[in-house]
Amino acid sequence: MSNEQRGNSHLLEVRELRKTYGSGHSAVEVLKGIDLTVGAGESIALIGASGAGKSTLLHILGTLDRPTSGKVMFRGDDVFRRGEGQLAMFRNQSVGFVFQFHHLLPEFTALENAMMPALISGRRRDEASAAAEELLREVGLAHRLTHKPGELSGGEQQRVAIARALMLSPPLLLADEPTGNLDTKTSEGVHEALEAVRTRFGTTLVIVTHNEKLAERMGRTIHLVDGRIEA
Repeated sequence: MSNEQRGNSHLLEVRELRKTYGSGHSAVEVLKGIDLTVGAGESIALIGASGAGKSTLLHILGTLDRPTSGKVMFRGDDVFRRGEGQLAMFRNQSVGFVFQFHHLLPEFTALENAMMPALISGRRRDEASAAAEELLREVGLAHRLTHKPGELSGGEQQRVAIARALMLSPPLLLADEPTGNLDTKTSEGVHEALEAVRTRFGTTLVIVTHNEKLAERMGRTIHLVDGRIEA
């Protein structure tokens, strides 16, 4: 198969990815040669013990951090050959992020928080508002559009974060312990929202989680053990 064909069939290809923090005697190798292929539209759970390298891998996939060596290919293109400005544009247009803590802006409503990526990218406010409202309806928050984060439950705040992450229709959604600080019932609602938007928009979903029920919902589970993918 040619490089062009591989780029068309896979959204992400990770090749011999390594990440080391520090140097000399204090160096800590967190990722130790990761090879991974992610197809367009796949849903993947990354699981493993604390310190296994799950979040580090996720952050590198989203270009929030750089690898020490190795490649991350997005649709056949080595993303880390880009400059910082190009990487920032890549993150804005191609990757959505959902973290354990929602990072919503407290002074803005749910609708305004969801709109933010579109406004930053230069879209007209009316277009951004309409798109954000559709996304919030999709995650079950049609009745909470004008509420600020402090007026929302933890699960509702996380669903606003999901809508915000999907605002520019990114092909890739990365989630790091999105239900880590939620109770069981609330977590279930967030799981359903993630699955609904993945199905609706065909988004590729990679989630770091300790939640077994969430992992079971994913199409594939990958175990990280001491910086390596367990065979």
